[in-house]
Amino acid sequence: MAEPRWLDDEEMRAWQAFLAATALLNRRIEQQLKDDAHLSHPQYEVLVRLERAPGNELRMTELSDALVTSKSGITYQIDQLEKAGFVRRTPAPGDPRGIVASLTPAGRRKLEAAAPGHVAVVRELLIDVLTVEQRKAIADGLGEVARRLR
Repeated sequence: MAEPRWLDDEEMRAWQAFLAATALLNRRIEQQLKDDAHLSHPQYEVLVRLERAPGNELRMTELSDALVTSKSGITYQIDQLEKAGFVRRTPAPGDPRGIVASLTPAGRRKLEAAAPGHVAVVRELLIDVLTVEQRKAIADGLGEVARRLR
């Protein structure tokens, strides 16, 4: 068995900064969305993905893949959004087992109301804190991590 490759000081610094920043960002973004829009962050992301999709609809499996969550996780979020009238579920055309989630007019209005505050907090806490070079490095580096993990 090979000896583990322990993290050196600089690698540990990067890892710990990543852990702290993501935890703190997630907490603040979740709180902002809850306070201002009465949405969870995953619910907001569902509305964003549906709004950007052709016809404002996606199959549940596509939505699950896009949000990197389980089928049960996306089902729970869609259940909550459907109860609130923001999303509608219908059978997928030509596939009796498939389900399509669609953004409703109320869901579009909710997203339009929630987006400005969400974008402002993302800018304040992340985007405007970093230089252009730092944003590019994060996007490139974490994009590569995500690509490999998918």
